[in-house]
Amino acid sequence: MSRSRRKHPIKGLAGRSDKKDKRHANRRLRRLTKICLSSSDLQQDFTVLPVMREVSDPWDFSKDGKIRIDSTSKWMRK
Repeated sequence: MSRSRRKHPIKGLAGRSDKKDKRHANRRLRRLTKICLSSSDLQQDFTVLPVMREVSDPWDFSKDGKIRIDSTSKWMRK
């Protein structure tokens, strides 16, 4: 495996993963959706349901995004 290379030359910046942040945001969205649906006055109007952007901000996640790396870099190795 000494010659293995990355298939896609993309690497994350300044953080391991957004998995915990995405879990937290989705749990918060599901909880608020259940609260909105359980209230008696909103049974017929589904336009008031929360949206992911209202619940969380991707700029607050731990990872700072992704960058493209060149093929000669040491990061191209797996």
